Amino acid sequence: MADFLMPSLGADMEHGKIVEWLVKPGDFVRRGDLVAVVDTDKTVMDVESFQEGVVADLLVEIGETVPVGTPLARITQTPAEVGPPSPEPPPRPPAAQAPPAAQAITDQQAPPAAQAPPIAPPVRHLAHRLGVDTGRIHGTGKGGAITRADVEHAVAARPPGAGRVRSSPRARRLAAELGVELSSVSGTGPEGAVTVEDVQRAAAGRAGESVPAGAQAEPAPEAAVPAETAASRAEPPAEPAPAEAQPSAARERVATLRRAIGALMSRSKQTIPHYYLSTTLDLRAAVGWMQSVNAQRPVAARLVPSALLLKAAALAAKDVPEVNGFYLDGAYRPSAAVHLGVAVALRQGGLVAPAIHDADTLPLDVLMEQLRDLVSRARAGRLQRAEMADPTITVTNLGDLGVDSVYGVIYPPQVAMVGFGRVLEQPWAEHGMLGVRAAAIATLSADHRVSDGLRGGRFLARIDELLQKPDEL
Repeated sequence: MADFLMPSLGADMEHGKIVEWLVKPGDFVRRGDLVAVVDTDKTVMDVESFQEGVVADLLVEIGETVPVGTPLARITQTPAEVGPPSPEPPPRPPAAQAPPAAQAITDQQAPPAAQAPPIAPPVRHLAHRLGVDTGRIHGTGKGGAITRADVEHAVAARPPGAGRVRSSPRARRLAAELGVELSSVSGTGPEGAVTVEDVQRAAAGRAGESVPAGAQAEPAPEAAVPAETAASRAEPPAEPAPAEAQPSAARERVATLRRAIGALMSRSKQTIPHYYLSTTLDLRAAVGWMQSVNAQRPVAARLVPSALLLKAAALAAKDVPEVNGFYLDGAYRPSAAVHLGVAVALRQGGLVAPAIHDADTLPLDVLMEQLRDLVSRARAGRLQRAEMADPTITVTNLGDLGVDSVYGVIYPPQVAMVGFGRVLEQPWAEHGMLGVRAAAIATLSADHRVSDGLRGGRFLARIDELLQKPDEL
């Protein structure tokens, strides 16, 4: 039997909160299967299993915050080692508050639910991501198990307009507890995502409608309700509370994130002897090549300058290993692989820097696709543990914000941070001739315990060399 521990998802992580379990006791998991969603001070991310076996017990409740290293679950090697039968999941609250007609419809649609069909954790996670209720799927696998094809078929069979409902795990859980159908809730979050407050409003509105005898299908906003009618309700309208709680929670979240970043950056500046270099990159060849390639592609498949800069930085880090690795226990440990951390600004404020693994080996189009995916998932809070824990060197690009140059603070235990400013046309003198070229300023913040200006300068020069032959990136 082995314990599945709260992992460290970054050098500054001290604790994490379980947002959602993606497995239950009795599930068989393999190494790499996603088992939980964890909220750190920075972001929400998926965490995979490091062991293979059967989940015997979940030791931490959803919503509980525990330090790094705390046992979260017990995993046995064989089903025989599993303890007593796992309890059934807590029963859903009966829909006693629902009107009789709604009750009848719910009962008719609900499956017997006496025994949930078997489903592997990855398939459950897929269903979770696609917003598919596995309780309503007929499994076609062995022993009635729900397969990936069953989930995909359920998605394809949705009626028009009944696509995936974007929502946070907490909102989905609350909706289930309150008996609110997510598809009927108008989301006010990013890209129309349903938030906790949307669910609370929907639940409050439903309760408000059921009290007055003459309530009709029209929602009847609170402001339109006569004063005496509102006063006669058993429960006062609770709209102001969630409306005030939301900004307060958001502010607290941002404050927590700022504290975590501030503590880490302070430690970095106090313990790492930084040195800084900069150079101006000649991007005439790179931009010209990119434009000619993009002219033959649809908009969705086009490259952006960031992809070329990231690929050049990854290849240069491979060639100059003094900037690619970790400083741990008083010694430098270079990394054989280049896992490029990409700084992503979160919508609520703050930064995370998840990794593009083996960025030096990826074709440009693949790197571009992974960059899009990484940014999207970072802002949606769906990163994975390895993406946050593995970066060997980090790149920050503030060119889109109009910044000419950026000198970053090294993310410990890494030993270098690369910055790229905006790409712009500027006067360029060469061989006594003056012209106009696309250019950008590249900077390097590096650890003087590992490298010096000579190696740092070689790294920046190598980036410039690589960008002169963009077709070979």
